[in-house]
Amino acid sequence: MDIPFLQPPTTSIHNVRPSPPRGIYDIAFKPDGTQLIVASGNRVLVYDTSDGTLIQPLKGHRDTVYCVAYAKDGKRFASGSADKSIIIWTSKLEGILKYTHNDSIQCIAYNPVTPQLASCSSGDFGLWSPEQKSVSKHKVNSKISCCSWTNDGQYLAIALFSGIVSIRSKNGEEKVRIERPGGVPVWSICWNPSKDEHTDILAVADWGQRLSFYQLSGKQIGKDRALNFDPCCVSYFTKGEYIVMGGSDKQVSLYTKDGVHLGIIGEQQSWVWTCRVKPDSNYVVVGCQDGTIAFYQIIFSTVHGLYKDRYAYRDSMTDVIVQHLITEQKVRIRCRELVKKIAIYKNRLAIQLPEKILIYELFSEDNTDMHYRVKEKIAKKFECNLLVVCSQHLILCLEKRLQCLSFSGVKEREWLMESLIRYIKVIGGPTGREGLLVGLKNGQILKIFVDNPFAIVLLKQATSVRCLDMSMSRNKLAVVDEHNTCLVYDLNTKELLFQEPNANSVAWNTQCENMLCFAGGGFLNIKASNFPVHQQKLQGFVVGYNGSKIFCLHVYAMSAVEVPQSAPMYQYLEKKMYKEAYQIACLGVTENDWRDLAMEALEGMDFETAKKAFVRVRDLRYLELINNIEERKKHGENDKELFLADVHAYQAKFHEAAKLYKKTGNNGRALNMYTDLRMFDYAKDFLGSGDPKDTKMLITKQADWARNINEPKAAAEMYLSAGEHLKAIEIIGDHGWVDMLIDVARKLNKAEREPLSRCAYFLKKLQHPGYAVETYMKMGDLEAQVMLHVETRNWEEAFSLVAKHPEFKDLVYIPYAQWLAENDQFEEAQKAFHKAGQQDEAVKVLEQLTHNAVLESRFNDAAYYYWMLSMQCLDIAREKEKQLEMLKKFHHFQNLAELYHAYHSIQRYTDEPFSSHLPEALFNISRFLLHNLTKETPLGISKVNTLFALAKQSKAMGAYKLARHAYDKLQGLRIPTRFQESIELGSLRIRSKPFHDSEEIVPMCYRCSTNNPLLNNQGNVCINCRQPFVFSASSYEVLPLVQFYLEEGITDEEAVALIDREVPRTELKKDSWQEKRIGDSETLQFDCTMAKIDADPFTAKLSFEQGSSEFVPVVVNREVLQTMSKRDVLIKRWPKPLRWHYYRSLLPDVSITMCPTCFQMFHSEDYELLVLQHNCCPYCRRPIDEPGS
Repeated sequence: MDIPFLQPPTTSIHNVRPSPPRGIYDIAFKPDGTQLIVASGNRVLVYDTSDGTLIQPLKGHRDTVYCVAYAKDGKRFASGSADKSIIIWTSKLEGILKYTHNDSIQCIAYNPVTPQLASCSSGDFGLWSPEQKSVSKHKVNSKISCCSWTNDGQYLAIALFSGIVSIRSKNGEEKVRIERPGGVPVWSICWNPSKDEHTDILAVADWGQRLSFYQLSGKQIGKDRALNFDPCCVSYFTKGEYIVMGGSDKQVSLYTKDGVHLGIIGEQQSWVWTCRVKPDSNYVVVGCQDGTIAFYQIIFSTVHGLYKDRYAYRDSMTDVIVQHLITEQKVRIRCRELVKKIAIYKNRLAIQLPEKILIYELFSEDNTDMHYRVKEKIAKKFECNLLVVCSQHLILCLEKRLQCLSFSGVKEREWLMESLIRYIKVIGGPTGREGLLVGLKNGQILKIFVDNPFAIVLLKQATSVRCLDMSMSRNKLAVVDEHNTCLVYDLNTKELLFQEPNANSVAWNTQCENMLCFAGGGFLNIKASNFPVHQQKLQGFVVGYNGSKIFCLHVYAMSAVEVPQSAPMYQYLEKKMYKEAYQIACLGVTENDWRDLAMEALEGMDFETAKKAFVRVRDLRYLELINNIEERKKHGENDKELFLADVHAYQAKFHEAAKLYKKTGNNGRALNMYTDLRMFDYAKDFLGSGDPKDTKMLITKQADWARNINEPKAAAEMYLSAGEHLKAIEIIGDHGWVDMLIDVARKLNKAEREPLSRCAYFLKKLQHPGYAVETYMKMGDLEAQVMLHVETRNWEEAFSLVAKHPEFKDLVYIPYAQWLAENDQFEEAQKAFHKAGQQDEAVKVLEQLTHNAVLESRFNDAAYYYWMLSMQCLDIAREKEKQLEMLKKFHHFQNLAELYHAYHSIQRYTDEPFSSHLPEALFNISRFLLHNLTKETPLGISKVNTLFALAKQSKAMGAYKLARHAYDKLQGLRIPTRFQESIELGSLRIRSKPFHDSEEIVPMCYRCSTNNPLLNNQGNVCINCRQPFVFSASSYEVLPLVQFYLEEGITDEEAVALIDREVPRTELKKDSWQEKRIGDSETLQFDCTMAKIDADPFTAKLSFEQGSSEFVPVVVNREVLQTMSKRDVLIKRWPKPLRWHYYRSLLPDVSITMCPTCFQMFHSEDYELLVLQHNCCPYCRRPIDEPGS
């Protein structure tokens, strides 16, 4: 299959020898390649490159012409001679300019970018441009041998006989100087014209028989390469991939761009002075000393190998590229020598070089791995036409002989054929026992196993073999003969199955037994089984066929062409060969082809194939149908016409499906099909005058459809006519058609409770509770009526129903209480909860409201809510099982109510810019709070605020000691930023004040007349008698009240009756005192014999200092009660189970008012002012117009 890489000059196109013979010193091509300019003797010869004819000899020089050059634009060329002159010629072969140097001209070169010409003589070089009037010349110290411009025309390289290469700018200034070792003459230089190289590369050949490469900077690339001859000329191919060189060896040789010798292009009889490559071609022209001009064509053959999806080919003559045709991955193997043959098989790669064979293997067995490493080297020179590699062997083919070598180079076996071997291919097999398919020129086809010395003849045909391939199962053989005919044989019977013309290559599909492809005549032919050939355009040779990919070699490029296998698939479908069609489709067809296959197989009742095909296109609808049919078949259903009817229905062939349904007695399915498709007219036609049930079902489905297409009114009417009341009511209610809903509710029978219930629900939702009640009454649903009244807050009607039907009490009173609580009507809510027996719920609501008020700093509200909570707990405490717990809560909530009520004033003072309280009141309030906050501080109450207010007001009232104590306490607390400066300043200022409190503000105990300190460790009680102080609930002054207790056995009612009697003290005195008048004096004598009455406990204690740590309460008997005036006694008439609390005013002139609801005490003036401001009690918010106010 491989062609020698280089054809010897197919007799040079022209071998010209001018008469008389003159040496050919230089040659130049016109840039378009149509003309060849030759320096021959003292003339310039112009040849036509198409046929080698001499167009015209040009005379103008008087001595030998040494050099010629053509401008890149093709408009002019130049020639230089030993007569020291340069002549500029036009493309029409007319001389237009002549200028001279002082010595003979050695070389000339046109700038590749501009019209600038460099001309070099023995002693200088000049730069000429058409726009210049004169030539700028530059002296050199040695003879110039050659010159060359860089690709961009910026630099000119000049080679000297002294062994120096000088790189100059386009103005003639030297930029880089390269000194060659040995000082031997540099005879030829040339810049690489490739535009793909990153840097400019200069090839330098000297008469030290060396070839070197340099960068523009003067740095050498790689090492010198030995030539073994004196080079006279160096020339690059147009794209810079190869170098052509000639010289004293009388040969023209080809090298890589890196200087690797590839081979000899041609041999001459004398020195080769010049060689040039025709632009953009593989033609080389050579000029010799004896006057010969030789024209060669270089043919680069394709050296490659293919195994399945791996393709190895030669690149740049010395590299091997392995390409994965599926993944498009490539790997380059650099051999640095001429690659002569390539073979690839599985994980092996063999490369034949001139003096050795390299065998590579993959790093891993991964199908996508592209990393190769050297396994073996056979350091021998082999001559062969074809090279094949197996797992453990190399097969060399030379004419009729096949040799099997081990990887160590030892010949293990040899086969000698009857005729020349034309084709050889590895067809696989076990490791070390692979099989080879061999085709001979005499038409014989053999199979050889590498471990068997005997070849097996498969068959013999009359014509020579060009190409072979064996089918996947090894049962069929395809042959392309010398007449371009593709013949297919059955290897078992040796029978010729078919033959096809116009074939240059053939390949079996590696995944399908009955498919092959062959190419020829610009067409690709695909043949499946015995069906006609399918053709499409394709240039090149077919070398492989894997699934839907055909590997095609065109010129030097291998490509994988994706070919849909549609045509052969449809050929199988026409014959209803569904399984075979599926196998073809698996190789690669379009999605539409898969769908067609699936449909055809489904109609042909090949459900297995259809299922696989529908899986490919991911059609879940048809897969569900197939699964449904398979399940029915498992249950014994085998009516193929019914199955086909289902298939037709899915394919939208509805009338055909209906006919088959009717034929098989499945009218219901046909009806369902039509109704599902909203084809109600067809459904009615199909039904005719059928069963009324079917008609009703049809109307219902039509209504469903009307609902889905957003025609709700029509749908509702249809549902009503079909008796589907619930569905109709849902539609009517959702769209708010009240009149229609009322009409339906009135027409419905009262026994139809569910539809009536839905009617009532929608009427209630649409804000028509009256009609909803009417509907519930029709149903006789009293509970629903009650619930409706509750939801609509129609409490009067609800209470009216509860009065008649007490069993619904909880349904009304609990929501009513919650509603009252939400509307801040707590007393009414409490009553409602009480009526409903939900005291815990009442407490829970109030606790939540109280907590919220504290969080929102509404401390006045918090006090009120806590008072309400305490009263609620007191009410619950009437139940004996909860009495102790609730009384404990009562006292706790009473205390919290007092604290929050007092703190409200402090909070307003610290947080608001103005305060309505007098300093004395704030002073008393902060003291009251401080004495009550000894244990724990309730949520929301700030000790900082309390102490801050106390400090400020203490200083204002003259209580400096107390103020200093307050400031000291503040130092231990975290103080807000807004108070820090004020507190720090106050702490400093208070130090300047006396360390005592003003005696005017010291509180006095009204029971024992003891002055108490402002800061009392005992709290709000007397330090002497421990009598608790009674405070005004507004100014928090100590009121002149002393609490007394009734003697055991006296009831509250009796005590009040005794107080109300108010027995005058004079009557009592008669019993124990006697008045006597003696002269002008009066005497009062106590009669001890009379019945003694206990002295008044209050007056008895006026001069008494108790001194005990325990509190001794004031207990009164009946006689004392009789002496009391009801105007001086205040009674807190607590409800059961609490006892009443009695207080005696010791200063009757001080008017005190007590709220009859919360029992808080006030100075009468303060109370009246607060009532006027708030129109209610400032503590419990009892309106003043209530009874008892």
